[in-house]
Amino acid sequence: MPQQLQSCHSAVIDGYLIEGHVPESDIARLLKERPADISGLATPGMPQHSPGMAKPGAEYKDFKVISFSKNGLGLYQEY
Repeated sequence: MPQQLQSCHSAVIDGYLIEGHVPESDIARLLKERPADISGLATPGMPQHSPGMAKPGAEYKDFKVISFSKNGLGLYQEY
């Protein structure tokens, strides 16, 4: 896990590392597409409008989901 992507929660799901408040839809997409060049997804910190932090029924916004591999980082989804 790249240090700059660390957050409050970690999970390994089907071989991918998931860090922080990553939306379920992004995890489902990752598991469906199974990109070989991605080791996992992260939402660094604890963004206010991310899953688990947003008010019930509020849209997710103002944060990014970052993909990472052994070779670097990339933007996976922006909210």
